[in-house]
Amino acid sequence: MFSSPAYAQAAGAPASSSFLTSFGPLIPMIAIIAIMWFLIIRPQQQKVKQHAAMIDAVKKGDTVVTGGGVVGKVTKVDGDEIEVEIASGVKIRVVKSTLTSVRGATVANDRA
Repeated sequence: MFSSPAYAQAAGAPASSSFLTSFGPLIPMIAIIAIMWFLIIRPQQQKVKQHAAMIDAVKKGDTVVTGGGVVGKVTKVDGDEIEVEIASGVKIRVVKSTLTSVRGATVANDRA
């Protein structure tokens, strides 16, 4: 009356082992990793590749912006470094990997 009935398990019944019961808990984790890959990691890798291609394409005459915000015109490319003219007669050496953008070749300014 006050106790619940106890049911005995069937002796010798085979345990259910299917793919979903053994690997089912891993499916949401695999889905989360795949979503993170396509939303976070893959776009970041594409940005890194675009930045590397942009840096490799720097040539004399391009206007560049450094990581510090200095804007100047490339006067010399030497391996991993470039020489940037930031004012008339003022040239600085910059490591190419610190460039944030390349604005392309400048057109001579007619206003003086």
